[in-house]
Amino acid sequence: MQSFAIAGDWRRTSTLEQFADGLKREMEANHYQHVPSDDPFVQLVFNFVNPDEPQHFRRNGKGTFVVTIAESDRPENNILFAGYPVLVRSLGNLLIYLDRSGGSLKTYFVTLEQGCYKIKREEGEEGYFREVFERLKPLATSKLVIDNVFIPDLPEELWEGNQTTQSIYQAGKKLDSLNLLPAPFPIDELLSPKELRHIHRLYGIGGLSYGNLSARHEDNSFWMSASGVNKANLKEIGRDILLVKRYNDQNTAMEISVPPHVTPKRASVDAIEHWMIYSEHPEVGAIVHVHAWMEGVPSTEINYPCGTVQLAEAVAGLIRQAEDPSRAVVGLRNHGLTITGRNLEDIFERIEGKIIPQVPMS
Repeated sequence: MQSFAIAGDWRRTSTLEQFADGLKREMEANHYQHVPSDDPFVQLVFNFVNPDEPQHFRRNGKGTFVVTIAESDRPENNILFAGYPVLVRSLGNLLIYLDRSGGSLKTYFVTLEQGCYKIKREEGEEGYFREVFERLKPLATSKLVIDNVFIPDLPEELWEGNQTTQSIYQAGKKLDSLNLLPAPFPIDELLSPKELRHIHRLYGIGGLSYGNLSARHEDNSFWMSASGVNKANLKEIGRDILLVKRYNDQNTAMEISVPPHVTPKRASVDAIEHWMIYSEHPEVGAIVHVHAWMEGVPSTEINYPCGTVQLAEAVAGLIRQAEDPSRAVVGLRNHGLTITGRNLEDIFERIEGKIIPQVPMS
């Protein structure tokens, strides 16, 4: 049976206490078992925090997702700007921001990819907790693939890269010139070095620029921009650009080939998605993922978290349905775009002038 736990100070206000009670009832009505928060196998933890001094929940297992829940009565012009620091400081996967500033309670969801959206129903309305649960369900049912296995076996002739890695370098420059590498919140200013290492290990937040790009190497292996690097200056093999060999299903990890003399950076959390696409579609030669949008593109129906098998499968399914999977554009709900091409140049020729910087939230 799937499980959940409640942690933190949910009794701090009557609003939080009522929210915790309603959430617990809805989870149990959907066959989730309430377990102690120190259960190493718990799948979902609701961590209630003070937004001014958010405390993180210490996970006991890699498969645990944490939803931070915070309440505020301060008027905010920008909920994302107010909520995102709470999310990263609490080391959560998702934030539920309860806004009481206008009298009635408004409920917002804030994601690590800087998504922010409000649910339609308000507290007390029939179906309110059902809608909250439906928004949480993708997180509760997802399987993260964020572990890396670094293998120091990259052939010496590739230590300085090749024509493909040079094309990735040029593509990163192109993304920057198109203003498609917006800097995320400066999380290094919000977190201690220890917290930064923890959040990076949990879900690959790097802090320099969002988005990633890759190009096929041989068979299903591919070169890909690393996590937490400046995508506008992708030069060093093993740090800026990685050779992803395969997905190890047994260890739920991506295997990376690196030069033996390099201390590698981690692979992007989207590596599992790219691997699935390259494995299924031999004609795909390159993939670009950006936090932007295009009109009229097919989109995933469910907002799965980054770096999960479920998101990768949903994207791969939409690409499979495309008229030409090697030249597809797929929307990731409340997140961005995944674009395939014969090569990186092909992708940029097709998208230039069509990109909308702001991802629509729903």
